Amino acid sequence: MTGIDLLGYTAGAITSLTFLPQVLKTRKEKSAKDISLFMFVIAAVNEAMWIIYGALIDNWVIILTNVIILTMSLIMIYYKFSYK
Repeated sequence: MTGIDLLGYTAGAITSLTFLPQVLKTRKEKSAKDISLFMFVIAAVNEAMWIIYGALIDNWVIILTNVIILTMSLIMIYYKFSYK
């Protein structure tokens, strides 16, 4: 693994954590009333597109990072509908 690869995986790991605090807070409080559904729908579509792009160029950093963020976006969408 090169230094560039290490940088990419590290950046991807940190980026993957961006939605984690919101997911944990929403789960703990069992409330998503102040959460924007539209924001997470946009994020989910965006992440799906990045996954496709990553697959087309065979870049695992892009794929893995965006799979994790897509998962958290879908969890937040689920919470938005579940915690009414």
